[in-house]
Amino acid sequence: EGKETRLRVVLRVRPLTCTETRRGDQQVVHSLGDGAVHVSAARHDATFGFSAVFDAGASQEAVFEGSGMRQLVELAIDGFSCTVFAFGQTGSGKTYTLMGPLAQSKTQPASPALLGLMQRSFTCLLEQSRGSDLVLSASYLEIYNEQVRDLLSPGPPCALPLRWSKTRGFYVENQLSVEFESLEAIVSLLQQGSQRRRTSAHALNRHSSRSHALLTIHICSRAVSAHPAPGEGWGASACPSKQGTLCFVDLAGSERVKETGSSGELSVEANSINRSLLALGHCISLLAKPRGKRTHIPYRDSKLTRLLARSLGGSGITLMVACISPSSRCLSETLSTLHYASRARRVTTRP
Repeated sequence: EGKETRLRVVLRVRPLTCTETRRGDQQVVHSLGDGAVHVSAARHDATFGFSAVFDAGASQEAVFEGSGMRQLVELAIDGFSCTVFAFGQTGSGKTYTLMGPLAQSKTQPASPALLGLMQRSFTCLLEQSRGSDLVLSASYLEIYNEQVRDLLSPGPPCALPLRWSKTRGFYVENQLSVEFESLEAIVSLLQQGSQRRRTSAHALNRHSSRSHALLTIHICSRAVSAHPAPGEGWGASACPSKQGTLCFVDLAGSERVKETGSSGELSVEANSINRSLLALGHCISLLAKPRGKRTHIPYRDSKLTRLLARSLGGSGITLMVACISPSSRCLSETLSTLHYASRARRVTTRP
């Protein structure tokens, strides 16, 4: 607590797809072990280091245990503000890493082995909270074309105002927060919100996320004295409650309109996505500088950076999962993600 803590950055390299293999794409990304990855292609020969690297053969369970996600859940229960966000090119496996297969529903649940970081974290959280006095609730938002929309409130999604206060920092006004006590309840909320999220198909991805989504689990605990003094009710001598959060951020993928073949509304969405990711990258670049050399951090440049301000440069603990394709055709976007993630490793917070 209060010590400078670096962002933990891990890398996941997805397998080549059938389309890429049929097309004859070369694999240009190779894991070297010990958190190192090598990119070898014409005019490009570079090695990058991360806290951990998960190659194409890594299971969802291996990513959960090896990324430090379990420790993040425990810190959230202890009252810290914890965030995990997946970043990378469109079609690089961000949503799969966080949520598992897309074709999930109550009637068609995913195989337990394929469940993502979210469901595994929910299980871990509920196991640890069993028998305790933790109160758990969830809120689910998307940022679509620079509008913040609630994915859990009934009716068509409407824009919510983003406010700032000295005590809370940036927050969303009037967002719905739903209490839950079981795995079924929180998974149902996740599926309900995900179905309302904006997605579209284009040349690189049949289920491309067109918005950034933030699912936040609020964890409130109150340590009540077991032996109240005479005349005091239960809880009268209670310790201050601990309030932790665990936020999952599924960023929309960066994309080049020329590669995706987007036009019309898709092109407008792509420009909005790229602008907010550029603002995020700019904040990360400035935060990566030593504290004494930092200039003003422009969190207000986008709704995304405002909502991530506490996670990136404030009092939070953050895990970044960078997702890349090993295909030679995606080389420029892959290098961009690797440079971006390398800068993020130098960012520090004070939890």
